[in-house]
Amino acid sequence: MKPLSLVLARVLPMLLAGGLAWPAHGAGSAFDTVELRRLPDLLRGQWNSTKPEMNANSRCAAAFDSHTDPDKMIMSCSVYMRMGAAAERRAMGYCEEERSRKGVHMPCKIVKE
Repeated sequence: MKPLSLVLARVLPMLLAGGLAWPAHGAGSAFDTVELRRLPDLLRGQWNSTKPEMNANSRCAAAFDSHTDPDKMIMSCSVYMRMGAAAERRAMGYCEEERSRKGVHMPCKIVKE
């Protein structure tokens, strides 16, 4: 065996056993997530109004400190995207900008149905 092959033969099984292998397609988000049913009513309404425009790769990110104060709620969506990972990054970026502007303490999370 060549040295590189020997290294791969020894290291690859350890990586696989340790869970460091590449994630399967659609294995989940790289960001923290929140279930749609856990969102305040106002944000769920925003989700429902945006949902008809969304495709399989669209993503929304949300953060909220209050279930009643609209000034403490944020939802940002990336709708017309070709890749889900890019949509997640963009939605999280928009959400983080708005979160820092509004002073919301809860971190942004990707919304999952």
